[in-house]
Amino acid sequence: MEYVRSRAAPALDGLVTGYSGYRLTGPPGTHQGLPSDRLILVVPLTGTLDIVGRDGTAAFPATLGGLHDRPVVISHDGLQHGVQIDLTWRAARALLGLPAGELAGEVLDPAAVLGPQAVELTERLHTAPTWPDRFRVLDAALAALVRDRPAAPPPEVGRAWRRLAETGGNLTVADLAGELGWSRRHLTERFRRELGVPPKTAARLIRFARACRLLRRPGARPADVAARCGYFDQAHLAREFRALGGTTATRWLAEFPSVQDRGAAPA
Repeated sequence: MEYVRSRAAPALDGLVTGYSGYRLTGPPGTHQGLPSDRLILVVPLTGTLDIVGRDGTAAFPATLGGLHDRPVVISHDGLQHGVQIDLTWRAARALLGLPAGELAGEVLDPAAVLGPQAVELTERLHTAPTWPDRFRVLDAALAALVRDRPAAPPPEVGRAWRRLAETGGNLTVADLAGELGWSRRHLTERFRRELGVPPKTAARLIRFARACRLLRRPGARPADVAARCGYFDQAHLAREFRALGGTTATRWLAEFPSVQDRGAAPA
């Protein structure tokens, strides 16, 4: 069982927060892909990624997911083997040429956005023999996607996200709107247009994602993580896991071995 984290190349700062390489074995079943404050690109290295939806299970050669507040359910035969790329919302315009809002709540084949470049990236990852080789493939391929003059997001939305991130998602929408000099309604409309989610949901995702990252650290105590991330208590964090992730923190953590960190971005 392997789980390896790596930081992206400096040229991708602000766009890619890190890579995860994984090879996990166990009984067949489903995996809950938790909501995150990042856009998630996953390339399986063995087989396909089988996403369970209301209309059945769909097989993908790779997946690209926008911001969402519900889990992505993945069916597997006991082997999970692939690479995950964590993208910031700004990367949507800089790498993909569209606002993150157009991907919100969606899980799609990245070829629908990137065309042949997505297929080439998948093929190169399949032939790379080691995790460092695969991470170098990602650095080169993603750097090649960076646009010279991407359409800039509204600067006020950038300021709003930065403030939410600085407070770990613990800034109220009213206070955020007051800092920006906007009405709550105008702030919500601009946020939805750029990110696909309202600021309250964005704050919730930022807080939850931070809690998940802290829980992965050796020796982490759920009660301490809950307090550090602004939850009322450990029970509050547990309810959030069920509401957003459809699982428990204990079950989610049990799926992963210890992380081999090769310079991953900090939480």
